[in-house]
Amino acid sequence: MNLFEATLLVLYFGTLVALCGYGLHRSGTLLLFAWHRRNAPPLVPAESVGVDGLPRVTVQLPIFNERYVAERAIDALAALDYPRDRLQIQILDDSTDDTRALCARAADRWRRRGVDMVHLHRSDRTGFKAGALREGLKSATGELVAIFDADFVPTGDFLWRVIPGFSDGRVGVVQARWGHINRDYSLLTRAQAILLDGHFLVEHTARNRSGRFINFNGTAGVWRRACMEDAGGWEHDTLTEDLDISYRAQMRGWKFVFLPDVVVPAELPSEVHGFKSQQHRWAKGSVQTAIKLGVRILRAPIPVRVKAEAFAHLSANVCYPLLLLLTLLLLPMLWMRTRVLDPGAGLALDVGLFFSASISIVAFYVAAERLSHERRGLRLILELPLVLALGIGLAVNNTRAVLEALVGYETPFVRTPKHAITATSGTWRGKVYFDRKVFSTLLELALGAYLVATVAYAVREEFYISAAFVALFAFGFLYIGGLSLLQAQLGALFKRRKSAPPLPQEPVLAAAS
Repeated sequence: MNLFEATLLVLYFGTLVALCGYGLHRSGTLLLFAWHRRNAPPLVPAESVGVDGLPRVTVQLPIFNERYVAERAIDALAALDYPRDRLQIQILDDSTDDTRALCARAADRWRRRGVDMVHLHRSDRTGFKAGALREGLKSATGELVAIFDADFVPTGDFLWRVIPGFSDGRVGVVQARWGHINRDYSLLTRAQAILLDGHFLVEHTARNRSGRFINFNGTAGVWRRACMEDAGGWEHDTLTEDLDISYRAQMRGWKFVFLPDVVVPAELPSEVHGFKSQQHRWAKGSVQTAIKLGVRILRAPIPVRVKAEAFAHLSANVCYPLLLLLTLLLLPMLWMRTRVLDPGAGLALDVGLFFSASISIVAFYVAAERLSHERRGLRLILELPLVLALGIGLAVNNTRAVLEALVGYETPFVRTPKHAITATSGTWRGKVYFDRKVFSTLLELALGAYLVATVAYAVREEFYISAAFVALFAFGFLYIGGLSLLQAQLGALFKRRKSAPPLPQEPVLAAAS
């Protein structure tokens, strides 16, 4: 074995071991969930304090160019069932298109009906969403502050169900779970729903009820204003201002409460470019937050187990560069098996490491879906490979995000486009707010082709188990890259021909499902 071959071996197995480390952490999260899931916080019904004892609540709706969903969100907030003299609604509008006029009309309409609703427009987007939230607090009258993004549609009883979480005076945030209005719109939205169910139902529950840190998810939650101010308020030096302030608040000793039974319906990104943009922002922002707060977390007077979980949580997106490196090493390693390694020993180690990283993922999402009350059965089993492939296919997009954060490359806050889509109606085609990412698409397709060649080589050398593993990688990149190319072409077509009738929903995916 020469130096080049030894280097490849070290890189390959080092990458697998690192990925397995995060897989073992996921397994640990499952164990925490199983052990602590019943440790729900005691709640005092809001009605028991009487109307005079209810806290005053300010509801904030940050908006930027949301012509398709703004009015739906405003109407849902106006319909919140809470004493009118204790409820203030702020529309924090940074829009530069006709959304501004739409919001102004909606606010005026609800004010005439007796709702305390104010439309605050900024022409200067300093700080983006964090800046808008900070600006809104200057005129907020509530001791509690609820925040919703424009694609969320809370039910009328939301505040009544969440306010009991503040029974303990040291609770700074109560976070609800995200629901999915358009879960069954396409294969893409179904896979996203499974990913988010895992995050909320397993991760959030395990962390919160075992005393670890969780984060406010930017929407569908309520803050105690005193907690915000004590933590230093909203800051916009990361793309995940919600994660940043959450960790700062918990290091100050504030408690967070997650209520998995309180579900707020929301719209998932219905086209892949919007989904990739969202994932890029989340991945980059989490690494920025890790860089910003890492030393402070290590020095904070909190238990070691909490610090370890915080490190794993904030650094989890490092898996994407590792996944991309692993992808590039798959073909060279298969070649080395025919020239250098003992095939049996190499395969045994490879399979063992791969399963230790992947089985935990499957168990994780199966547990989440059983708790989501979807009762999807066989359909879930068929969709799980898509969930795994989706995570693999994001490697190019999210690796760029991680590297940008590590080198300090600044990018603006890019909000996720929403198009008022449900499971049975609506389309993103022909609408504004559609963007496409050409370079990443070409790279995803090139990697997909490279992995198809790797599968062919594995089959020729009779490495059939390895071929199956590599095929999953190939499918992930080809799915994300192919869907990106398809939707980019459809988006460009409908942008030129807005009067054209809508095409059938994702024709290629419909055939696959």
